[in-house]
Amino acid sequence: MGVGKAILAVTATVSLVFPAHPIFDHALPKLSDYGFFKAPINEQIPISGVIPYTIASELFSDYAEKLRFIKVPNNKSISHNDDLSFNYPDGTFLIKTFYYPSDIRDPDSDRRLIETRLLKKTGSEWLAMPYVWNNEQTEAVLALAGDRTEVSWIHSDGKPISILYSVPNLNQCKSCHVYNNVQQPIGPKVRNLNLNFSYDDIPMNQLDKWISVGILEPFDDKILLPRTVNYMDAHDGSLDQRARAWLDINCAHCHRRGGPAETSGLYLEVEETDPTALGIFKPPVAAGRGSGDLKYNIVPGHPEESIMDFRIRSRDPGIMMPELNRKLVHKEGVELIQAWIKHMPERK
Repeated sequence: MGVGKAILAVTATVSLVFPAHPIFDHALPKLSDYGFFKAPINEQIPISGVIPYTIASELFSDYAEKLRFIKVPNNKSISHNDDLSFNYPDGTFLIKTFYYPSDIRDPDSDRRLIETRLLKKTGSEWLAMPYVWNNEQTEAVLALAGDRTEVSWIHSDGKPISILYSVPNLNQCKSCHVYNNVQQPIGPKVRNLNLNFSYDDIPMNQLDKWISVGILEPFDDKILLPRTVNYMDAHDGSLDQRARAWLDINCAHCHRRGGPAETSGLYLEVEETDPTALGIFKPPVAAGRGSGDLKYNIVPGHPEESIMDFRIRSRDPGIMMPELNRKLVHKEGVELIQAWIKHMPERK
């Protein structure tokens, strides 16, 4: 099927699933239509005004790698509130491409682009627009109904892995990105951006870069800004900081006040200080298979008795956490959380 026919088929399918959705006033049929990247667009080289960035600790997505970019409208800038949350101008785009190297041990190995997700700021919320790359790696086409594709790579242990990768549909995107009933970005926060990135082989703090190119208003005292550690780097921060960073990016978009899992009473943002809210000796609000017949979310010193450990180790769709965007267990993340719980002082 040619690209044109594929677009018509996708649009027809999506119109049945999401009739008269306002996203159709903003979404273009092909990724290339936006002009974010120089040709060929699969090389992901941004044009002037499209700024690459990264975040300190990344959401686990079945070991997919990600390329991130931001495009703020000309002569506009991001402001920030007293709590350091961002106010993005209308028309801002956040761009994230998911890909797999053929050999995860070699970052320079051939890569396969799977999907590019766009978030566009429109009025009071953000619209999510997923684009799926074709087999030729020449174009990505709008796929609001989602998609599934077989992906294979050589893993860090030298063994091949193959999964059926799922591109989320419009509703699934919203289920993770909703905060206080409004769809919003998850990753780009001040503390997640407060680190160096290489721009033309020159390292520079990302917040300083955004300020220097005029897309972010300056801070009164940047030296006091918080920073999230990289949970994958054993030398970056303490065990507690790394475990909390993993929970923050992988779980707290739902498990926070105002998030989709607010009624659970389990709040996992880095800023949370209440031990019970973090799950320590906290019974689940709703029992069932998800509890694994265990009593508490976290039992200090005993990950094997903790619901949190049980759920992040599971691949059962009715048990596993996070609920979406993974087919595999994040081995490194599980080991980190197990070590964190094991080193908690036992008490009750």
